[in-house]
Amino acid sequence: MKTDVVIVGGGPAGSSMAMFLARDGISSVILEKETFPRFHIGESMTGETGGLIRNLKLEHKMENPDNVCIKLGLTVYGNDKGSQWYVPVKARDKDWNLYDQPTWQIRRSWFDKMMLDSARERGVPVLPGAATKPLFHDDGSVRGVQVQMADGGLQDIEADMVVDASGQHTFLANAGVTSRKFRGNYDKQIALFSHFAGAVRDPGPHAGDTLIFYQAKYHWGWFIPIDQEVTSIGIVTPAAYFLSKGENKKAFLLRELKDLNHELARRTAEVQLVDEVRATPNYSFQVKDYTGKGFMCIGDSHRFVDPIFSFGLIVAMKEAQHGARAIQAYLNGKDRDLPNPFAAHQKFVDIGTDVYEDITDLFWDYPVVFALLSHQRHPDEMTDALAGRLFENPTGPILDTAAKLLKRRPGDRTNGAPNGSRYHDDPLRERRNPDALEYTAVAIPT
Repeated sequence: MKTDVVIVGGGPAGSSMAMFLARDGISSVILEKETFPRFHIGESMTGETGGLIRNLKLEHKMENPDNVCIKLGLTVYGNDKGSQWYVPVKARDKDWNLYDQPTWQIRRSWFDKMMLDSARERGVPVLPGAATKPLFHDDGSVRGVQVQMADGGLQDIEADMVVDASGQHTFLANAGVTSRKFRGNYDKQIALFSHFAGAVRDPGPHAGDTLIFYQAKYHWGWFIPIDQEVTSIGIVTPAAYFLSKGENKKAFLLRELKDLNHELARRTAEVQLVDEVRATPNYSFQVKDYTGKGFMCIGDSHRFVDPIFSFGLIVAMKEAQHGARAIQAYLNGKDRDLPNPFAAHQKFVDIGTDVYEDITDLFWDYPVVFALLSHQRHPDEMTDALAGRLFENPTGPILDTAAKLLKRRPGDRTNGAPNGSRYHDDPLRERRNPDALEYTAVAIPT
């Protein structure tokens, strides 16, 4: 079998890539080993994610109250009563003026299937199977993948491009095509979460908004309505704190609902679990050198920072949009003789994701400054930042303040460190020598 592009993974990154490619007349095949719908976390869309849904002409499919809520903004509650701040969801028009445009909260099992089905509707074949290994030309460039099909048989798929959209399965990193995983700044945390009925929401049009509950550095909770009754609620905490409690997942989560933050306790006083309690440990990492001749990683398959501001979907879908343009140019012959034809794309992505990490680090290390910038000094720019407008305009007063306080080098963003600045510019992380660290798991009591 031969195609222009083979995409490993049918989640939002892979299905978005396929739809953007199809728009440009480029054929692709999606490989997906799981059966959809399947559970997934990451249910909140930023404003820019909503914009990409509209760009893909899928807005009409979001009119689904059984799986979707309208989101107008984000409220962060501090651990002192009366300490809170709000950031609205807004879009920018062609003249860069802000205007109100809501986004959505979604049940990911439904949303991911909707996205994959939409790719099918636009002519993209979806093969049930698992990519087992990449295929190579004699010069070492990637020429496709070997797939174990659902019936157990093996099939080679020849392609000009392999796109790794496998998420934290990191297919190409595990195959040694990219670097291996490097730990991120948030590698020693754990998230425990489930779906609940009976949570107290804000009244009126803001009932679907995201709420974040702060307890201490790296210890916080999320509250995301995903339909008219069910709310996704999770706790993120240092893994050492979780282990010190000696509780199973359910007991830990239910106790934290009462103990983490007074406002979270008020809103969950009479909730009922409607799903199992799940946990995800050690999710912050980066993969270097994730593009090259015949391959590209997008979304979580090469980097994930921290989930606090729900940037997972916007990063995945924005990389798919921009990556599809880069692949079109590559297939038309641009830069095919360079050592890395996608160096400019990788720089673009690294700059945007480094901005995301700057915003996250600013929140954790300087929360008072973060709130001051959000409410008094630069509220419009903070609206842009939390909407996910991270890539095309990686400058501005908030980011300049973050760079100064976090001691980033002045050229990090504008010049773009091709491997991500967070892993070689921070002296502390240099002393830790991330190349010597292994990616370990936390044993989670059931």
